[in-house]
Amino acid sequence: MPTAKEVRQQFINFFVNKYNHKQIPSASVIPENDPTVLFTTAGMQPLVPYLMGEKHPFGNRLVDSQKCIRTDDIEEVGDASHCTFFEMLGNWSLGDYFKKESINMSYQLLTLSWEEGGFGIDPNRLRVTCFEGDGNIEKDNEASQIWQELGFQEVQNADENERKLIYFYEKKKNWWGPAGQTGPCGPDTEIFYDKSPELSPFEHLSNSSEELKNKYPLKDGSRHCHPNCECGRYVEIWNNVFMQFYKNADGSFEELKQKNVDTGMGFERITAILQGVNNHYQTELFSEVIEKLKEMTGESFENNEENEKSIRIIADHLRAATFILGDKNGVTPSNTDQGYILRRLIRRAIRHGKQIGINQHFTKQIAEYFIAEYQDFFTELSENKERVLNEIAKEEEKFQRTLENGLREMKKIMGEASELSVENLAEKAFLLYESYGFPSEMIVEELQNEGVNFDLDKFNQIFAEKFKAHQDLSRAGAEQKFAGGLADHSEESKKLHTATHLLHKALKTVLGNEVEQKGSNITPERLRFDFNYPQKMTAEQIKEVENLVNQQIERELPISYEVMTVDEAKKQGAIGLFEDKYGDQIKVYRMGDFSLEICGGPHTDNTGNLEHFKILKEEASSAGIRRIKAVIGEQALK
Repeated sequence: MPTAKEVRQQFINFFVNKYNHKQIPSASVIPENDPTVLFTTAGMQPLVPYLMGEKHPFGNRLVDSQKCIRTDDIEEVGDASHCTFFEMLGNWSLGDYFKKESINMSYQLLTLSWEEGGFGIDPNRLRVTCFEGDGNIEKDNEASQIWQELGFQEVQNADENERKLIYFYEKKKNWWGPAGQTGPCGPDTEIFYDKSPELSPFEHLSNSSEELKNKYPLKDGSRHCHPNCECGRYVEIWNNVFMQFYKNADGSFEELKQKNVDTGMGFERITAILQGVNNHYQTELFSEVIEKLKEMTGESFENNEENEKSIRIIADHLRAATFILGDKNGVTPSNTDQGYILRRLIRRAIRHGKQIGINQHFTKQIAEYFIAEYQDFFTELSENKERVLNEIAKEEEKFQRTLENGLREMKKIMGEASELSVENLAEKAFLLYESYGFPSEMIVEELQNEGVNFDLDKFNQIFAEKFKAHQDLSRAGAEQKFAGGLADHSEESKKLHTATHLLHKALKTVLGNEVEQKGSNITPERLRFDFNYPQKMTAEQIKEVENLVNQQIERELPISYEVMTVDEAKKQGAIGLFEDKYGDQIKVYRMGDFSLEICGGPHTDNTGNLEHFKILKEEASSAGIRRIKAVIGEQALK
């Protein structure tokens, strides 16, 4: 049985050794140049400039394991499939190979034996799906034909004993993009794994919706289980997206000049399959943490469904928090944007810890385990270990005080509970949930311990209605902030990103060459730049940096890039992160004679386009890290 680390490396080695791909490092989980999302939510996000036509320094065949954070389904975490943090294994063709090569590579990796460089999965446990076409785009017969050459049959024509089947679905299931109204898009083919090979291909594990049951009826009128059935029999393990078309503003489609392949495989999911366990919580990525958490509860832990879910939520949320804090662009807990999500994850984990009887501080211990498990591959975790442990412990201390305040509020409710209607009681209980994270079960238990009589069913109904409204509101915001997809490559974002280069160099000039970028974030309104410096900048230093940046804007410096080796970049004095363990070719942007910095882009083509630069605030971000917020253009002239 392979370890998780071996699974990840087998995937990378397959594409590097057999098909001449170059391994690229995972980008930050905090996007540097994409104000449309708070976190990197998919493997393709950091590669958008290259999918749009820019040349990648490592060439046009790439492979990686990308760190991702998704919180739109946070309430589902704890089941068998949802993760807040996950790794997306991916291989990429930037205008090189297309459908035939991509599908063949995927099939080989899945079915070749481990000794041959593959995963050794029985091909009879695989099902595949393709795009069925609509009024604008034809059915993807090309992908289907390639699968047929590999021994699969379209389900409509297959013998009832055939297991290697091809199914067709509409755009909702088998089409990617564009992220906005216009842009690259195309059909995909998805690969599913049969968890129950002992059943006939048509049998359901459990009841599923009539709509999906009826998608593929059999000749005798019975209903055929299929990959997108909701019974849980099939699990998606890989998705190959073929960026074949460009959607225009008028809704028409045209063939792209540069056709790309973007694949994504869930690392945790494939690891569980290859280890023969039911879900990723049973792999070593989580199992030791879960046992440690159970030990912390002492004899109070009861192994029931609710407690098991709480254990999983704690492990999942603290893993995600560890990666957010340990990222090269890591943020700290706060009440806005990424910091708010981080705070929510940590506090939700602590709250569930209380529910299952953990009455000690524990987040730091769990974070230490995750750092040890992942630091060989994600070296930034060991580099930022002190920050991770300090910040997570500090947030736990802070939340303990919040919980104490919440308990005082709960006692007030207990004092007046007998005089309240069940509606008022549920409303006050929900305020406790919103403000302090107290779950309804905890409040109900306290009310019952105090001997308060109330209609429990009605209480739960009202609380559930309020919770659903709260959840719908949260998800509406998440759809805006966590939509994923193509990064914002508006001209304004390019200008703001360009300004971070000028600011970086200006800080080195004024404060000393030891200053290094520790993170950046761009929204449509402003840029944020974190850097190491032991003390607050003086007003004079801030003004000097601001003036230096504005001088370069007034000089209207041309901006260009060059692909060079790491040694060449170092000799020329380029600044930035040298990811030399991943390859020898890097992209270096030059801004006249002022700045030379390693970066993937994109940028505006002249510093004069920025018009003006103004620092709004300089403040502490965390120990030894300062943060500047600044604006450009008209906002800088106000």
